[in-house]
Amino acid sequence: MLVGVPKEIKSHEYRVGLVPGSVRELIHHGHQVVVQSGAGEGSGFPDATYQAVGARIASDAATVFAEADMVIKVKEPSAGEIAMLRPDQVLFTYLHLAADKAQTEGLLASGCVAIAYETVTDGRGGLPLLSPMSEVAGRMSVQVGAHYLEKEQGGAGILLGGVPGVPAADVVVIGGGVSGTNAVRMAMGLEARVTVIEKNLQRLYDLDLQFGAALNTRYSTVEAIEELVTHADLVVGAVLVPGAAAPKLVTEDMVRKMRKGSVMVDIAIDQGGCFETSRPTSHSDPTYVVDDVVHYCVTNMPGAVARTSTFALNNATLPFVLALADKGYARALGDNPHLERGLNIHKGDLTYQAVADSLGLPYKTWSA
Repeated sequence: MLVGVPKEIKSHEYRVGLVPGSVRELIHHGHQVVVQSGAGEGSGFPDATYQAVGARIASDAATVFAEADMVIKVKEPSAGEIAMLRPDQVLFTYLHLAADKAQTEGLLASGCVAIAYETVTDGRGGLPLLSPMSEVAGRMSVQVGAHYLEKEQGGAGILLGGVPGVPAADVVVIGGGVSGTNAVRMAMGLEARVTVIEKNLQRLYDLDLQFGAALNTRYSTVEAIEELVTHADLVVGAVLVPGAAAPKLVTEDMVRKMRKGSVMVDIAIDQGGCFETSRPTSHSDPTYVVDDVVHYCVTNMPGAVARTSTFALNNATLPFVLALADKGYARALGDNPHLERGLNIHKGDLTYQAVADSLGLPYKTWSA
């Protein structure tokens, strides 16, 4: 199979679909790889590092899309990239379709086979290709939250961990999954006062065992969210419904009641966001203010730490990339029900139920 790696074009997106080590594995398995010139620069991989392991360098994205049997990316394709896709071509990347009807309709019209990292599952009910970026985003959420609490950045001028004799900041994390757990770990490490809100009692039990009495845990209700959010200095939205749009758990009214200069970081923005006041932002213009509350809603947070993120992502995606290349997509999906869960679009059909329900579009079951 000929595998193509285009350069990411989303604002300040420096990750790349395959690192040179992954390319070497594909070539070792007998495949060919074409990489767009400059695709790896942002992650610290110049063209020469790809050429050294046997990849061919293409001058532009159009060449990559025209030649590749399978395109490996990081972020969802832009309208221009969708226009370059062709029927039967495999696209393997993050898609987050539930919050993006235009992208969904474009991919359906292309006739491609679109497999989403974020809906591939594992035997424990986890999302192995989403987890690495959730870990990064969860840890980053506290870093950026602490930064925007600074007065110069529009925040209230609060040091997250306080100092002796001065209270630490109150941090509320909504969602106790992978990203939420990593946000909790970072916030507690900086000695903030942390509360996590979660509706899964087993998960609350696990978090209590993991972090002990220093972490406050609350069962998720409207009352609990309102009580805690309106008194928080930093709120991290870490809610995930796999493949579906995120529920709006923090209302506009709650935001109006928050302290002036408090900060909200919405990790769920890729799936539409879990705050009613959320709207997508970019690394070039990351924040905006609603009712004196700073909102950070960057849709590709891990792109800011591209080298770490790219390695973490490749560690998780490579086995699936190899399976798709070695077997072809139909056999690879048929052999692995967890990879099959990643199939969102197949030759003009929408094949992921949660996306279809979120967008009000027809759904069709795929079979090998």
